Amino acid sequence: TELSPLGTICSFKPEIEGLNESDKLDIQETTGHPPFGVDLKIVDDEGKEISDFVLNNEPYNQSKILITGKNFGCGSSREHAPWALLDFGITCVISSSYADIFYNNCFKNGILPITIKEEVIKELSEYSTRKEEISINLEDQSIKFGNNEIKFEIDEFKKKCLLEGLDDISLSLAQSSKISAYENKIKSSKPWIFND
Repeated sequence: TELSPLGTICSFKPEIEGLNESDKLDIQETTGHPPFGVDLKIVDDEGKEISDFVLNNEPYNQSKILITGKNFGCGSSREHAPWALLDFGITCVISSSYADIFYNNCFKNGILPITIKEEVIKELSEYSTRKEEISINLEDQSIKFGNNEIKFEIDEFKKKCLLEGLDDISLSLAQSSKISAYENKIKSSKPWIFND
């Protein structure tokens, strides 16, 4: 399944490394309510939109790909960081490294976190300043931009979950018959557990 085009590349300047909750960026919710369907803007202490924040500006505010510095997601131990990215429309993050919890939370929320070398991050970041589009093909595990193609690695199970739209709940529901069989078995051997 080709996830192409995912939109214009959106990149932070390479010197900005990581997304840390302690950075205390204020997010103004203008419609809806968390976790999804919220029109987000990054604002300053007075509530005014920060005009030079990349995701507040065209065409980057339509981006589905975020190119970041190393250790992206550091300080994020909850799913709120991937939720915020989804609220911005981001469905793919490209970095040279991630905080472990953030990385795994991306997969649980349908975001593809791609890990590639720092030199390639810099190349993609420079390419993004031209406001050109790239495409991500998850099945082929490739990033295409201009005449270039870069391959990336991903765990096969996590890849399958993303391609099939599987999350923890749907994986559990796929085992419904086994769960029911176990519950029926335990009902007869330990009936005191159940309050039917």
